[in-house]
Amino acid sequence: MLRVIAGEYGSRQLKSLDSNDTRPTLEKTKGAIFNKLGPFFDGGTFLDLFGGSGSIGIEALSRGVDKAVFVEKSPKAARIIKENLKMLGCTDRSEVHICSYKSYLVQTEEKFDCVYVDPPYALKDSYAEIMQILSERDLLQKGAYVVLESSKELEFNFELPGLRKEKDVIYGISRITYYHREDL
Repeated sequence: MLRVIAGEYGSRQLKSLDSNDTRPTLEKTKGAIFNKLGPFFDGGTFLDLFGGSGSIGIEALSRGVDKAVFVEKSPKAARIIKENLKMLGCTDRSEVHICSYKSYLVQTEEKFDCVYVDPPYALKDSYAEIMQILSERDLLQKGAYVVLESSKELEFNFELPGLRKEKDVIYGISRITYYHREDL
């Protein structure tokens, strides 16, 4: 069962895909991520780069971000995100883009307060490209976080101007790595 943990939509169930195409973040891991970022947000814009069912971005909306942007390549998964947003009544605070992560990142002009990156494990080489684009295109607000979810075997030590690796934690088969944008 996929559900929102806390905030405005706390305990509400979410639809998920009936397939192996997505890998929902475990509730324990999701709770730990949001406890690290701050249990509740005071506005801002959140990017859920590989949206899946929308669980992570919806959690951010529930906890007080002004806007969540979902990027999902699969039309079937994007439809589930849209259904979840409609069911919760938060379509006016969200955008769903059906495209690849790269096409979205190279064309957007939006700046984000938090970016959540959880590609399929087979796309393990995409992390470096994503971090590079975020940095080169200056898509992060001052003080922004980039959260990378990966298989526990992957370790990241990106050295990008203004981005500092802050924390690295393993939960079961997943590794969560936090990067923080320092004021330049």
